[in-house]
Amino acid sequence: MNTQIKSVIPSAITSDKKEKTVSNLRNEIFRRYLRVVHILFAVLILIQFMPNQLSSDVYASYVIWFAVGVEVFTLVFSAFIKKAESLNLFVDIISFIYGLLIAWTLATAKFNILKAALFPPPGKVLWQFIGDYDKILTNIQSSVGIILQGYLLAISVAVPLGLFLGWSARLGGAATYISKFLGAIPPIVYIPYGIALLPTFRSVSVFVIFLATFWPVFGGTMSGVMNVDKKTIDSAKVLNVGKFTMLFSVILPSSLQQIFIGCNQGLTVSFVLLTSAEMIGAQSGLGYYIKNYSDFGDYTRTIAGLIVVGIVIVAISFLFNKIQNFLLRWKQ
Repeated sequence: MNTQIKSVIPSAITSDKKEKTVSNLRNEIFRRYLRVVHILFAVLILIQFMPNQLSSDVYASYVIWFAVGVEVFTLVFSAFIKKAESLNLFVDIISFIYGLLIAWTLATAKFNILKAALFPPPGKVLWQFIGDYDKILTNIQSSVGIILQGYLLAISVAVPLGLFLGWSARLGGAATYISKFLGAIPPIVYIPYGIALLPTFRSVSVFVIFLATFWPVFGGTMSGVMNVDKKTIDSAKVLNVGKFTMLFSVILPSSLQQIFIGCNQGLTVSFVLLTSAEMIGAQSGLGYYIKNYSDFGDYTRTIAGLIVVGIVIVAISFLFNKIQNFLLRWKQ
């Protein structure tokens, strides 16, 4: 009798483990693949087959193919995301994209609520993306190249200068007020002087980006240096470290968080100013692309340009945040 009981117990335990495994697998599948985002995808596809209120082609097939591509990417990417918070954020972003396309399609192609000349249907904008792929890529390269030149040049000057001036209490106090005064002047007002003094409009744009980035990074660096914990400095002095080592091995790492705050501010302002500058007198760049076609009343290309600007800014900001998290990982 005891032998029979002993043989039954392991089999019961094994059965319970299998049931739990199956239940966990089922819950994981529901968590990853049965979400509102997939319902929105289905709705977006279905409304493309509704009758159109516009006489011109709305290019619904481009929306369908785009949505299918995004959905495949969502399904594949969802399988590799381990953290629940990251998965929720990802599917929420995709849900917003689907929701925007649904509302956009209904308000334009299906019900003609918005004026077609100003707000073309999403399929037509996607069609224009493909048609202007080469132009858009060239303008992206031009704008990003200007941003990188001015931004990196400003950081390479502002960080060392902020370290040396912030290290001196007397110079740092005076430099703080000077940076606040000069930083309050919008860099775009220097464009007329840049055009008069510099050889090309590209160099003018780089100069404007330099000014837009320099002052926030310079101020953030000095603020970080002047607020380093005195215990950290005293500990380094006990070890008899040199001035160079003190600045770049002790002060700089301790100031990184404030420096990155200034870098973030400079990056945001740089994109705004670059687009504005390119609209004034440039012959290339995303700002030029938008301004040029809006002057001709081509709002399909104008909206395409606006979307590209948003995508580029988000992509660069995402990469910047990854670099920031990597360099500040020791603080976490």
